[in-house]
Amino acid sequence: QLQLVESGGGLVQPGGSLRLSCAASGFTRNYYAIGWFRQAPGKEREGVSCINSRGSRTNYADSVKGRFTISRDNAKNTVYLLMNSLKPEDTAVYYCAAAYWGPVFDPSRLCVPSVSKEYDYWGQGTQVTVSS
Repeated sequence: QLQLVESGGGLVQPGGSLRLSCAASGFTRNYYAIGWFRQAPGKEREGVSCINSRGSRTNYADSVKGRFTISRDNAKNTVYLLMNSLKPEDTAVYYCAAAYWGPVFDPSRLCVPSVSKEYDYWGQGTQVTVSS
């Protein structure tokens, strides 16, 4: 059973930066794409970014392109989300989630950062607050 734990959230001023981490344990071989999602109060959960199982392809929501960078270190079983130029509208609980892609790697396959049944393992979330 795969477990995911997010960390790195906090309070930051507009224009500041944070780096979130998503640490995986359990069945941690490189068979999973990882996505970052967020949910603001009163809003639906939305996709932010995702990265394929080997870290060679990434995808971003339009709202964060050019500001957020996703990466992964499979030796450490950890995925990161570096968030720069943060805005108040980035305030939300951020979750990471895993989608099982299996042992056969397809380099052309692109992950999609959308809430779907594909992502069936979720972390507990970490709060990010952007405010002056």
